[in-house]
Amino acid sequence: MSFLQVQKNIKKGILSPLYLFYGTETFLIEETIHKLINKVLTEDQYDFNLSTYEAKETPISVAIEEAQTIPFMGSHRVVIVKEAQFLTGKDQSKVEHDLKELEAYVLNPISETVFVIVAPYEKLDERKKIVKLLKSHSEVLDAAPFSDHEMEKWLDERVKKYGVQITKDGREQLVQLLGNNLVMIAGEIEKLALYVGDGGVIDDVIVEKLVSKTMEQDVFSLVDHVIHRRKQQALQVFYDLIKQKEEPIKLLALLARQFRILYQVKELTNRGYSQQNIAGALKLHPYVVKLATQQAKQFDEKKLLSFLDEIAETDYKIKTGKIDKQLGLELFIIRVLGV
Repeated sequence: MSFLQVQKNIKKGILSPLYLFYGTETFLIEETIHKLINKVLTEDQYDFNLSTYEAKETPISVAIEEAQTIPFMGSHRVVIVKEAQFLTGKDQSKVEHDLKELEAYVLNPISETVFVIVAPYEKLDERKKIVKLLKSHSEVLDAAPFSDHEMEKWLDERVKKYGVQITKDGREQLVQLLGNNLVMIAGEIEKLALYVGDGGVIDDVIVEKLVSKTMEQDVFSLVDHVIHRRKQQALQVFYDLIKQKEEPIKLLALLARQFRILYQVKELTNRGYSQQNIAGALKLHPYVVKLATQQAKQFDEKKLLSFLDEIAETDYKIKTGKIDKQLGLELFIIRVLGV
C-alpha cells in the first residue's frame, strides 16, 4: 500500500492490528509511526501502553508477550519492533527469534494491540514464511523512494497541511535543490509556507531565494555551468565553495560522481532504457535522472570518459604531492571549461 493511502487510513481511524513497514525511506516510516501512535493513544497513555523494542537486542517473543498484555488505563496498546533484520536474508544480529511464535501471532493478532514491525531495508527475503505471512495478513507500507508522480502528490499534500500551494516549477526547483531528502524537504516546506502565508503560493523564485543549498547542489550547479560553458558562473561557484572552506579533494570526488552519473545515464539511454528504469538501475531519484539526461546531451561518451580520466589523474597528483589540491581542482575546471 502507498504511503499516502496508509496515512489516509490512519487519519480516518481505519486501523489494523498488524503493520509491516519496510523500505529505505525511514522518514516516511517514522512519520507514519508517529501518526499511528497519536491516533491510537493519548499522550498520558504512552507510559502504560506504548512499547518499543530493537530486534537486534530483544527476542521477538518479548514483544509478542507485551502485545498479548491487556491495555492499562486505555482501550489499546501499541507495540513496535524496530530493525527486524530477521525478515531479510542477512540477519547479523546475535539474538535468536522464535519465528514460529511470531507466525502464530500474525495468524491470530490481538485486536486491542496495534503491532508494528519495522524493517528499514530495501528488500525482504520473500522466500521466508514469516515474510509471506506478514505481507498477506498485515497492512504493508513499502517505504521506497518516490517516483516523480508520488513525489508530486506528496509535495502537494505536504503544502496543503499549511494552507498554501506550490507550483510545478516550485516543486521541480525544490527537488533539484534537495534531491530526495524528504527530511530536508519537509523542513523547507514548513519554512516556505510561513514565508508565503496562509493561501500563498510557493514558486521557483521563492524556493531559489529561501531554500538552503547543500554542497552537493553547489557541485551540481558547478557541473551545470561547466556543461553549458558559463565560465564566469562556474568559477564563481568554485571560489564560493573554497571560501566556505570545502575540501578540494571532496569536491573533486563529488565532481567525479556527477560526471559518472552523466556517463551512466547516457550509456543506458543509448541502450533504450527509460528514465524510470535508469533511476531504478542507478538508485537515483527520477528527477535527478531527468536533469542528468538533459545535461548528458551536451557530451559524447568519449568526452565524459576523458573527464573522468582527468579527475583520476588530478586526484593522483594531489595525493602524491605533485600539485596543490586547490590549484589542481581549479586547473581541471578550467580545462573542462575550455578557458
